[in-house]
Amino acid sequence: MAEILIVSSDQPETRPIEYAARLIQRGETVAVPTDTFYCLAADPFNLAAVARVYEVKGRPERKALPILVASLEQAKELADYLPDPFFVLAERFWPGALTLLVDASSKLPLKVTGNTGRVALRIPHSPIIHHLIQAAGTPITGTSANLSGFAACVSAGQVAKQIGDRLLLVLDGGESKVRMASTVVELRGDRWTILREGPVSEADIREALEGKSAE
Repeated sequence: MAEILIVSSDQPETRPIEYAARLIQRGETVAVPTDTFYCLAADPFNLAAVARVYEVKGRPERKALPILVASLEQAKELADYLPDPFFVLAERFWPGALTLLVDASSKLPLKVTGNTGRVALRIPHSPIIHHLIQAAGTPITGTSANLSGFAACVSAGQVAKQIGDRLLLVLDGGESKVRMASTVVELRGDRWTILREGPVSEADIREALEGKSAE
């Protein structure tokens, strides 16, 4: 059964963050809280680690794994091309519950994209995630920490109950404050499509983009 370590969601303690980071660097998968649900964090450049995420979750490998980053620069490194709407939305809603789907860089293993060549990127509003990425020295996977087809987990206890026997560590940052998956917007050039509406509404997206185009 996974070890559960409590960590402050506002001012994460060094020890649990560094412990989780070392596991990620070793190719392990750990469950961590975000600003929405708990997620499975692993090194997206490590193919064995990526395969383990799919195994833990029971997720079909044709489905891409979203990637959490700590900065716009990291996002740029993972993308092949970022259209203007990307920067408008990132400036407006990051860090936050908005995931942007764009063409993936050739640096990113195709397996992470579910062989689609597209990558879903997000900077969450989460000190835990920010510190973990910095400590691990890499962006991390951000798929929800639950069995595929089951409800997403809002607490470490729920994670432990669902998949605790498949993990070494769960960071317990308390219950999720936003119990809703992030909004997902697909970008293709100047065209955009909402694939999943969450905390950031279609009206929010439209206002941000149309307001920018009107300037």
